[in-house]
Amino acid sequence: MGHIVSEHRDYRLLQQRFDRHITGAPASPTFTKILELLFTPDEARLVRRFPTIPTRTSKLAEKLKMDEAKLNDLIQDLAHRGLVVDIEHKGRRYVALPPVVIGFFEYTFMRSRPDAPMAEIARLFEKYMLENDRFSRAVFEGQTQVGRSLPREESLPQGDHIEILDYDRASHVVKNASSHAVSLCACRHKAEHLGTACDHEQSNCLSFGGAADVLVHNGLAQHISESESMRLLEMSKKAGLAQTGDNVQNDLSYICNCCGCCCGMMEAIKTFDMNNAIVSSSWILDINEETCSGCAKCESACPVDAIEMVKYEKNGRKKQKASRDEEVCLGCGVCPTYCTTGSATMKARPQRIYTPESSFDKYANMAIERGKLSDLIFYDYDGFSHRTLGRVLSVLEKTSPVKALMAIEPLKSTFLNKLVSHRGR
Repeated sequence: MGHIVSEHRDYRLLQQRFDRHITGAPASPTFTKILELLFTPDEARLVRRFPTIPTRTSKLAEKLKMDEAKLNDLIQDLAHRGLVVDIEHKGRRYVALPPVVIGFFEYTFMRSRPDAPMAEIARLFEKYMLENDRFSRAVFEGQTQVGRSLPREESLPQGDHIEILDYDRASHVVKNASSHAVSLCACRHKAEHLGTACDHEQSNCLSFGGAADVLVHNGLAQHISESESMRLLEMSKKAGLAQTGDNVQNDLSYICNCCGCCCGMMEAIKTFDMNNAIVSSSWILDINEETCSGCAKCESACPVDAIEMVKYEKNGRKKQKASRDEEVCLGCGVCPTYCTTGSATMKARPQRIYTPESSFDKYANMAIERGKLSDLIFYDYDGFSHRTLGRVLSVLEKTSPVKALMAIEPLKSTFLNKLVSHRGR
């Protein structure tokens, strides 16, 4: 019986390792079952000791007291199954345990997997994500999110005084990426195994730059040309799909072409009223009630159910018109392309929505908001990372003193406490 107790402990510790990510993984018998299906007991015992931030395999082998060549072979197999991230950079090899979202879940469904019980895994993921709101709150609690809505350029107002930033333009992202790759939409692929998939294209999840190269290296995506990437983007727009991109200004790593019926982030918005699961664009739908014909095409097109038809009476005749929920609207710009009367247009929000400059800024803000700053600072196997601390401090300097103090309180650091307290004076 001892080995059974040991295996249970290894899977529990692996779950706890996943939960250390900024987007967590709450304990659940359902999640444990997913881990049991994808990791052998020996793999769970090994991977539960993997870092959550890319670390050189030579350092990891030394820490684990393993032969580096043997460890690299194990990492390669795990990476091609989507269970860890394997990175080669300047002749060195790095590995990390990915978060559940965006990471472990997507990597599991980004390609066909005849070697795994995918229908059962899909069912378990669906249950884990929707059986209650614990998982969604672990991932989406806070203002800063992993994804943001990219507004359709075609739907935005034109004019000399209209400012549309480059990082809001999906076409700019595609045209300026150093490399491009495509993979299966993980959400639609999961839905296919559940028998609930829609008819939208599955092979249209785009990745760029270093992220594209890593996914291709791990067998999770295929390199494509810039023109093919642009073609898939335009095809997705014509199909009524909304674009959700990496929530950064520089070097966006992905653009998902999302449908409201399958997308996990949109599912969290509609199921648990987590309206911030996808950060809205700096634009919002504007409806001209005088010219709205009440055709309801915009209502059907909205991927997050932000539009509903409101009945009213005019000159003794019963009519209906579109009404937009400001709190839910993503500013994606899909609905105006379906409006035949020109009544649905986009306008700038009163205040521009904050977008982090880099991935580090994004994750540092998320860590501050979710009380997980210690995992970001103290990840290095060599000990305290001064470079990481410096970057975190630069983010804390832009954060309100109250929020910054709450973020560093769990660290029990006299140095950080004095630094942040001084800012509040």
